[in-house]
Amino acid sequence: MTWYAWVARGVLSGALVVGASEVAKRSTLYGALLVSIPFMSILSIIWLYRDTHDTDQIADYAEGILWLIVPSMCLFVLLPYLLRRGWGFELALMLGIVVTVCVYATCAYFATSVVGIES
Repeated sequence: MTWYAWVARGVLSGALVVGASEVAKRSTLYGALLVSIPFMSILSIIWLYRDTHDTDQIADYAEGILWLIVPSMCLFVLLPYLLRRGWGFELALMLGIVVTVCVYATCAYFATSVVGIES
């Protein structure tokens, strides 16, 4: 992959994040909708296929994403729960991230050791 393609992918990915945060300033529901659509997963699947044309690798990648969706939900359950109970933003976010990382590690171990997804 050329540096131009690498930079273009980074700019597109960044534009999606900035766009979603700008939409969220006007409507939290629509901002959340944009972020919940798996744009990054879809783009990375397309780019991986374009680079490799290996459908087995795409299937493994998509299955790996599926296994790692559960840990990411921990943050989005825990963060609003803590904020609505008076926790400060920084502390609630930090705890949410720590819990999410721990659950990511557990799910990654389970996916590679028990299910057999390649790491």
